[in-house]
Amino acid sequence: MPSIENAAEPDAWFKIEQGVFKAGGQWTIAQSARLDQKLRDLDAGSGEIITMDAGGVDRLDSTGAWLLLRTRRALENAGRTVGDLKVPERYASLLENLDRDDKRQGPDKPPPRMSPWQYRLYRIGKATVEAGRQGWRMLGYLGRVTVETGEMIAAPRKNLRFAAMMVQVEETGISALPIVGLLAFLIGVVLAYQGADQLKRFGAEIFTINLLGVGVLREIGGLITAIIVAGRSGSAFTAHLGSMRVNQEIDAMQTMGMNTVDTLVLPRVIGLVIALPLLTFYANIMALIGGAMMCYFNLGITIPVFLRQLNQAVDVSTLMVGLVKAPVFAFVIALVGCYEGFQVERNAASVGQLTTRSVVESVFLVIVLDAAFSVMFSVMGI
Repeated sequence: MPSIENAAEPDAWFKIEQGVFKAGGQWTIAQSARLDQKLRDLDAGSGEIITMDAGGVDRLDSTGAWLLLRTRRALENAGRTVGDLKVPERYASLLENLDRDDKRQGPDKPPPRMSPWQYRLYRIGKATVEAGRQGWRMLGYLGRVTVETGEMIAAPRKNLRFAAMMVQVEETGISALPIVGLLAFLIGVVLAYQGADQLKRFGAEIFTINLLGVGVLREIGGLITAIIVAGRSGSAFTAHLGSMRVNQEIDAMQTMGMNTVDTLVLPRVIGLVIALPLLTFYANIMALIGGAMMCYFNLGITIPVFLRQLNQAVDVSTLMVGLVKAPVFAFVIALVGCYEGFQVERNAASVGQLTTRSVVESVFLVIVLDAAFSVMFSVMGI
């Protein structure tokens, strides 16, 4: 049976006598390497160890206490019934705290085996709970941003950061004109082509213009623009704020007493709320131009005829139905993008993960809101 005993030096030692594990000396981190090796060589399953007495310990730190607790646990796992671990009174609280923390953490247990359907059900439940928590946290963040926006409206000269807001209008609006215009033009071409292809069967090609005008102005123009902006500007908000989190710039701003919502969030929210309706109007015009060109080359409908039929098919209310949704979409996109940016952990991988999540959540919420608006306008008879 291995033991460590040295009467001349106050080093840590232990020995086993008549079923008692005795320890003494200085059980500190300086002695931990030697003690650890000797304790691992101890055969916990042999002998008749029934109690542990560390009353001879002169000095004890957390490392030594952990070694004593680990030894007791090894003896218990080997089937030995070990009583209380005796230590000097001045070290009793240290041992008790370490023992309580160890029991609270518990041993690493392998996860229970699940059948395939149980695992799928578990994944669905876990995702549902996480989605509920995410929605609750975002609702709280919405409340904070709403309060800050109200304070900004109440005292615009004090709280409004006009220069930062104009920068966001330029980055989210003006810089997005090429990609939004190109995609809207192509969507108008596709929509007109597919509509004409179906209406030719009934000899009603002229109503392709009605389909194009109502579809673009009420739904397609605003929805496609919001999705493009969510992928372009919403992800940029998350990536930018996430990088600031990684570089501890946001922590520095908070240390200086700066309001991060007022400084970083509101300019982005207000800038996007201003830019998205203008982008939507621009996308509507580009989609109608694309549809007009397709009608001219595919159906032989001239521009004057196109404009006359479009005037009969739509009115100002049709345009306003599409534009009134744009500020709501913009607010949601900016809110989600900024919220996820503040959730980034201090590593590069988290920036990419939350940027992806930001885009997915923004697109999902935009489509849900668009469906809600459609139902509401239908009930209202608009």
